[in-house]
Amino acid sequence: MLAKIFGEVENEELVELALTHPSFTKENNLEPLLSYERLEFFGDSVLKLFSSKLLFEKYPDYPEGDLSKIRSILVSDAILSKIAFEIGIDKLIKLGPAEEKQGGRKRESNLACSLEALLGAYYLNGKSKEIEAFIGNYLIPYAEDVDAHFEKYNAKDILQQYTQSIDKTLPEYNTVAVHGPAHKPEFEVEVIWQGKVIATAKGKSKKEAQQNCAYEACLKLGAINQTDD
Repeated sequence: MLAKIFGEVENEELVELALTHPSFTKENNLEPLLSYERLEFFGDSVLKLFSSKLLFEKYPDYPEGDLSKIRSILVSDAILSKIAFEIGIDKLIKLGPAEEKQGGRKRESNLACSLEALLGAYYLNGKSKEIEAFIGNYLIPYAEDVDAHFEKYNAKDILQQYTQSIDKTLPEYNTVAVHGPAHKPEFEVEVIWQGKVIATAKGKSKKEAQQNCAYEACLKLGAINQTDD
Protein backbone atom coordinates (compact mmCIF):
# COMPACT_ATOMS: atom_id res chain seq x y z
CA MET A 1 0.00 0.00 0.00
CA LEU A 2 2.73 2.47 0.93
CA ALA A 3 4.69 1.69 -2.23
CA LYS A 4 1.56 2.32 -4.33
CA ILE A 5 1.09 5.72 -2.73
CA PHE A 6 4.66 6.97 -2.50
CA GLY A 7 6.51 4.75 -4.95
CA GLU A 8 9.77 2.88 -4.43
CA VAL A 9 12.47 4.57 -2.36
CA GLU A 10 16.24 4.38 -2.25
CA ASN A 11 16.50 4.42 1.53
CA GLU A 12 14.12 1.74 2.83
CA GLU A 13 15.71 1.94 6.29
CA LEU A 14 14.08 5.31 6.87
CA VAL A 15 10.66 3.85 6.10
CA GLU A 16 11.32 0.96 8.50
CA LEU A 17 12.42 3.45 11.13
CA ALA A 18 9.20 5.41 10.69
CA LEU A 19 7.23 2.26 11.49
CA THR A 20 9.18 1.45 14.68
CA HIS A 21 7.48 2.46 17.92
CA PRO A 22 9.69 3.47 20.90
CA SER A 23 8.37 0.46 22.85
CA PHE A 24 9.95 -1.86 20.29
CA THR A 25 13.42 -0.41 20.79
CA LYS A 26 13.04 -0.23 24.57
CA GLU A 27 11.78 -3.78 25.03
CA ASN A 28 14.42 -5.16 22.66
CA ASN A 29 17.26 -3.20 24.31
CA LEU A 30 17.96 -1.21 21.15
CA GLU A 31 19.21 2.35 20.85
CA PRO A 32 16.37 4.87 21.43
CA LEU A 33 17.33 6.60 18.17
CA LEU A 34 16.19 3.48 16.30
CA SER A 35 12.53 4.42 16.83
CA TYR A 36 10.38 6.84 14.83
CA GLU A 37 10.67 9.78 17.25
CA ARG A 38 13.26 11.85 15.35
CA LEU A 39 11.48 11.29 12.03
CA GLU A 40 8.19 12.23 13.68
CA PHE A 41 9.72 15.55 14.77
CA PHE A 42 10.73 16.24 11.18
CA GLY A 43 7.58 14.81 9.62
CA ASP A 44 5.39 17.08 11.73
CA SER A 45 6.88 20.06 9.90
CA VAL A 46 6.50 18.33 6.53
CA LEU A 47 2.83 17.69 7.27
CA LYS A 48 2.19 21.28 8.31
CA LEU A 49 4.04 22.66 5.28
CA PHE A 50 2.06 20.74 2.68
CA SER A 51 -1.29 20.94 4.46
CA SER A 52 -0.79 24.71 4.82
CA LYS A 53 0.00 25.03 1.12
CA LEU A 54 -3.07 23.07 0.07
CA LEU A 55 -5.38 24.92 2.47
CA PHE A 56 -3.93 28.23 1.26
CA GLU A 57 -4.88 27.24 -2.28
CA LYS A 58 -8.27 25.73 -1.36
CA TYR A 59 -9.49 28.75 0.61
CA PRO A 60 -8.04 31.86 -1.11
CA ASP A 61 -10.41 34.20 0.77
CA TYR A 62 -9.83 32.86 4.29
CA PRO A 63 -7.74 34.90 6.77
CA GLU A 64 -4.79 33.37 8.61
CA GLY A 65 -6.84 32.70 11.74
CA ASP A 66 -9.41 30.56 9.95
CA LEU A 67 -6.75 28.61 8.07
CA SER A 68 -4.90 27.93 11.32
CA LYS A 69 -8.07 26.66 13.03
CA ILE A 70 -8.82 24.23 10.21
CA ARG A 71 -5.22 23.03 10.01
CA SER A 72 -4.98 22.44 13.77
CA ILE A 73 -7.84 19.94 13.55
CA LEU A 74 -6.68 18.37 10.28
CA VAL A 75 -3.29 17.48 11.77
CA SER A 76 -4.78 16.18 15.04
CA ASP A 77 -4.27 12.59 16.16
CA ALA A 78 -7.97 11.88 15.62
CA ILE A 79 -7.84 12.55 11.88
CA LEU A 80 -4.29 11.37 11.24
CA SER A 81 -5.03 8.03 12.89
CA LYS A 82 -8.04 7.53 10.61
CA ILE A 83 -5.82 8.06 7.59
CA ALA A 84 -3.20 5.73 9.07
CA PHE A 85 -5.86 3.01 9.29
CA GLU A 86 -6.86 3.65 5.69
CA ILE A 87 -3.36 2.99 4.41
CA GLY A 88 -2.65 0.08 6.74
CA ILE A 89 -0.11 1.54 9.16
CA ASP A 90 -1.81 -0.32 12.02
CA LYS A 91 -0.71 -3.60 10.41
CA LEU A 92 2.86 -2.44 9.71
CA ILE A 93 3.94 -0.65 12.89
CA LYS A 94 6.42 -2.56 15.08
CA LEU A 95 5.55 -2.57 18.78
CA GLY A 96 7.01 -4.01 21.94
CA PRO A 97 5.05 -6.95 23.46
CA ALA A 98 3.65 -4.88 26.33
CA GLU A 99 2.45 -2.09 24.05
CA GLU A 100 0.93 -4.70 21.74
CA LYS A 101 -1.04 -6.27 24.60
CA GLN A 102 -2.29 -2.86 25.71
CA GLY A 103 -3.86 -2.21 22.31
CA GLY A 104 -1.07 -0.01 21.00
CA ARG A 105 -1.74 -1.06 17.42
CA LYS A 106 -5.06 0.79 17.58
CA ARG A 107 -3.87 3.74 19.69
CA GLU A 108 -4.49 7.05 17.94
CA SER A 109 -1.25 8.67 19.08
CA ASN A 110 0.89 5.75 17.89
CA LEU A 111 -0.66 5.73 14.45
CA ALA A 112 -0.56 9.51 14.06
CA CYS A 113 3.09 9.69 15.12
CA SER A 114 4.07 6.89 12.75
CA LEU A 115 2.26 8.61 9.87
CA GLU A 116 4.11 11.86 10.56
CA ALA A 117 7.38 9.92 10.70
CA LEU A 118 6.58 8.30 7.35
CA LEU A 119 6.05 11.70 5.77
CA GLY A 120 9.46 12.69 7.08
CA ALA A 121 11.00 9.50 5.73
CA TYR A 122 9.48 9.93 2.28
CA TYR A 123 10.43 13.60 2.14
CA LEU A 124 14.05 12.67 2.83
CA ASN A 125 13.71 10.14 0.01
CA GLY A 126 12.82 12.93 -2.40
CA LYS A 127 9.09 12.22 -2.54
CA SER A 128 7.77 15.79 -2.22
CA LYS A 129 5.31 15.48 -5.12
CA GLU A 130 3.96 12.19 -3.79
CA ILE A 131 3.56 13.65 -0.30
CA GLU A 132 1.63 16.64 -1.63
CA ALA A 133 -0.63 14.33 -3.64
CA PHE A 134 -1.15 12.09 -0.61
CA ILE A 135 -2.12 14.98 1.66
CA GLY A 136 -4.38 16.36 -1.04
CA ASN A 137 -6.11 13.01 -1.52
CA TYR A 138 -6.34 11.81 2.08
CA LEU A 139 -6.21 14.83 4.41
CA ILE A 140 -7.68 17.82 2.61
CA PRO A 141 -11.07 16.12 1.97
CA TYR A 142 -11.62 16.38 5.74
CA ALA A 143 -11.22 20.16 5.50
CA GLU A 144 -14.71 20.81 4.18
CA ASP A 145 -16.32 18.89 7.04
CA VAL A 146 -14.09 20.61 9.59
CA ASP A 147 -14.90 24.00 8.09
CA ALA A 148 -18.65 23.31 8.11
CA HIS A 149 -18.76 21.74 11.58
CA PHE A 150 -15.91 23.45 13.40
CA GLU A 151 -17.80 23.59 16.70
CA LYS A 152 -18.15 19.82 16.77
CA TYR A 153 -14.43 19.24 16.24
CA ASN A 154 -13.46 21.98 18.72
CA ALA A 155 -16.07 21.26 21.39
CA LYS A 156 -13.63 20.64 24.26
CA ASP A 157 -12.08 24.08 23.87
CA ILE A 158 -15.48 25.71 23.50
CA LEU A 159 -16.79 24.01 26.64
CA GLN A 160 -13.69 24.97 28.61
CA GLN A 161 -14.02 28.62 27.56
CA TYR A 162 -17.69 28.57 28.49
CA THR A 163 -17.24 27.11 31.99
CA GLN A 164 -14.34 29.44 32.74
CA SER A 165 -16.44 32.43 31.69
CA ILE A 166 -19.14 31.38 34.18
CA ASP A 167 -17.23 30.43 37.31
CA LYS A 168 -13.55 30.12 36.29
CA THR A 169 -13.61 26.32 36.70
CA LEU A 170 -12.84 23.55 34.22
CA PRO A 171 -15.02 20.60 33.22
CA GLU A 172 -13.81 17.16 34.29
CA TYR A 173 -13.96 14.03 32.14
CA ASN A 174 -14.32 10.53 33.57
CA THR A 175 -14.21 7.25 31.70
CA VAL A 176 -17.38 5.45 32.80
CA ALA A 177 -16.86 2.16 30.96
CA VAL A 178 -14.98 0.45 28.16
CA HIS A 179 -17.12 -1.75 25.93
CA GLY A 180 -16.15 -4.38 23.37
CA PRO A 181 -13.01 -6.49 22.85
CA ALA A 182 -9.53 -5.24 23.70
CA HIS A 183 -8.55 -4.89 20.05
CA LYS A 184 -11.64 -2.78 19.26
CA PRO A 185 -12.75 -0.94 22.41
CA GLU A 186 -15.50 1.66 22.68
CA PHE A 187 -15.08 4.21 25.45
CA GLU A 188 -17.96 5.75 27.38
CA VAL A 189 -17.17 9.09 28.98
CA GLU A 190 -19.02 11.59 31.15
CA VAL A 191 -18.26 15.25 31.70
CA ILE A 192 -18.81 16.86 35.10
CA TRP A 193 -19.19 20.56 35.85
CA GLN A 194 -20.29 22.20 39.08
CA GLY A 195 -20.57 18.76 40.64
CA LYS A 196 -23.07 17.45 38.10
CA VAL A 197 -22.83 15.13 35.10
CA ILE A 198 -23.90 17.31 32.20
CA ALA A 199 -23.38 14.84 29.34
CA THR A 200 -22.22 11.36 28.41
CA ALA A 201 -21.01 10.01 25.07
CA LYS A 202 -19.07 7.20 23.43
CA GLY A 203 -16.13 7.03 21.04
CA LYS A 204 -13.53 4.71 19.56
CA SER A 205 -10.88 6.38 21.72
CA LYS A 206 -10.91 8.36 24.95
CA LYS A 207 -10.17 11.55 23.03
CA GLU A 208 -13.01 10.95 20.60
CA ALA A 209 -15.41 10.10 23.41
CA GLN A 210 -14.41 13.25 25.31
CA GLN A 211 -14.87 15.39 22.21
CA ASN A 212 -18.31 13.89 21.57
CA CYS A 213 -19.19 14.36 25.22
CA ALA A 214 -18.07 17.98 25.19
CA TYR A 215 -20.16 18.64 22.10
CA GLU A 216 -23.28 17.23 23.76
CA ALA A 217 -22.56 19.36 26.84
CA CYS A 218 -22.11 22.49 24.72
CA LEU A 219 -25.48 21.91 23.07
CA LYS A 220 -27.21 21.43 26.44
CA LEU A 221 -25.57 24.52 27.94
CA GLY A 222 -26.18 26.68 24.89
CA ALA A 223 -22.48 27.22 24.31
CA ILE A 224 -23.13 26.01 20.76
CA ASN A 225 -26.41 27.13 19.24
CA GLN A 226 -26.08 25.37 15.93
CA THR A 227 -26.90 21.70 15.50
CA ASP A 228 -24.47 19.77 13.30
CA ASP A 229 -25.87 16.96 11.21
